[in-house]
Amino acid sequence: MTKKTTKNKTQYNFNDAWEDLLENKNFVKAFLSDVLEDYIIKKRWYGGKASKLKYIELSEYFRIQQHGEVYYGLILEVNFVEAFYQHYFLPIAFVSDESFAKEDRILPISIKNQEGFIIDAINLEAFRKLVFERIHTAVPNDQTRVQYHKSLQFNDEYQSSSFMGLEQSNTSIVYNERYVLKFFRRIYANKNPDYEMSRFLSEKKQYKNTPAYLGSLSIVDFDKENITIGLMQEMVPNQGDAWDYMLKELHKVFLNLEAKNINIPQLPETELFERLSIRDVSPRIIDWVGLNLFLKVQKLAERTAEMHIALGSEFEETAFTPTHFNGDYTVWLKNRLLYQFQNRLNTVENNLHKLEGLSLELANEFLDNKNSIRKRLVNFDWTKLKGERIRVHGDYHLGQILVKDDDFYILDFEGEPESTIRDRKVKQPPLKDVAGLFRSFHYAIYATIFNHKEEYKHNQEELFEAGEILYTYFIGVFLKTYITKIQAANLNIGYSQERIFLLKYSLLEKAIYELGYELNSRPLWAVIPLKGITNIINH
Repeated sequence: MTKKTTKNKTQYNFNDAWEDLLENKNFVKAFLSDVLEDYIIKKRWYGGKASKLKYIELSEYFRIQQHGEVYYGLILEVNFVEAFYQHYFLPIAFVSDESFAKEDRILPISIKNQEGFIIDAINLEAFRKLVFERIHTAVPNDQTRVQYHKSLQFNDEYQSSSFMGLEQSNTSIVYNERYVLKFFRRIYANKNPDYEMSRFLSEKKQYKNTPAYLGSLSIVDFDKENITIGLMQEMVPNQGDAWDYMLKELHKVFLNLEAKNINIPQLPETELFERLSIRDVSPRIIDWVGLNLFLKVQKLAERTAEMHIALGSEFEETAFTPTHFNGDYTVWLKNRLLYQFQNRLNTVENNLHKLEGLSLELANEFLDNKNSIRKRLVNFDWTKLKGERIRVHGDYHLGQILVKDDDFYILDFEGEPESTIRDRKVKQPPLKDVAGLFRSFHYAIYATIFNHKEEYKHNQEELFEAGEILYTYFIGVFLKTYITKIQAANLNIGYSQERIFLLKYSLLEKAIYELGYELNSRPLWAVIPLKGITNIINH
């Protein structure tokens, strides 16, 4: 290797062929320490921004190849000063075209006197096409180290590929305007739950309201673990996600307060968790909110119930067979929540100076009630619970649901971002997902008030009051539809008091989880999880 430095860049020269370059220890050392540390921290999919990077190691690499075309998949181990590490997937390609991938060049390099650049291979159509074709021509029971799999439903030829929208924690490629391949950037030494759940629901249970599973790409690592690298699914044409849909609809609802001259203190209330058919909803509430939104809440409840029925109806594949509550689960749950609760208490105490008005009042109430909240978390007596635990979505909210015509499609089964991969696969009460959606309803109501408060005649306190009334009706209508459907399918989610206990417990857990995010990134919104906590501890 030779290395020369010009004013703008370091130029590396290697005499190895591209196919052998990763055998060269000098290249690997220079690539990891001089180059990747600067490159990776600028990427949106890099999840270590809150920590201090110490060094990067090449955990392993593999070839993604066909007909003499060779690309490398790198598994990078990113080590942090705070004594933990994360793994990332980065596919690389060598290009010699000066005009190519100017934004995503990793390293200027000369290989056997040919000047060019190492780039993220996902930028290269030839690479994207190769991956498509490897999945498309996959053989059953692939036993090689790099494994491709395809579903029986997938039988199309390659036509085109492009990036899908904004880079998030993963990178998605659209093929033929019909399929999406999600490359997982942060990866785990195990099958990704998104792959497992999507394939199970789609292939084994024929659950229709999630994008159909079409294929995958994985690697068997040196410890014989199967690591998911990519997931191919159908692309569901849609009108956006349920979060945006709900914000638009709720804006109309709040404008109606004035347009219909509604007296907020006189709006009829309903009991939290009372199950309601639409007939049970007061005509005055229907007049204010409109029938359509309640019908949509019912539809969401149906689709959620169908997902849980599919996930709870497996008796062969042990990863998906329902199970009961036990002591091990309880110890796991309490340890996790008490740790998280202590973390959130510290965060609230350190951020009180950022809060004012109702947020400050509720934050102080939260601190005053810390012992009773902790007691609630500890009072999880599994011996009294008769329902079943199943694999659940785990990060279920309106942003994970697509709107298509009058229907909903559920996606992104990766689980809660803060959790370990093992924790994401723990079987949970299905009501944990329901609680996640209820928290999302609560958020949508408050977000609408915050986003448009200049346009509403009523003051913020009155809008909050109206919003809380609406929230209890949403919950009531959802629960009636959901529980009726679940019980008809004989999925055991416990008796009535047990269901309310699990819902309250899960709502409290979710709101405590949200509190950390809000205080760290947008303290004005901390009022939302704080109000959610107050609702539960005062109920």
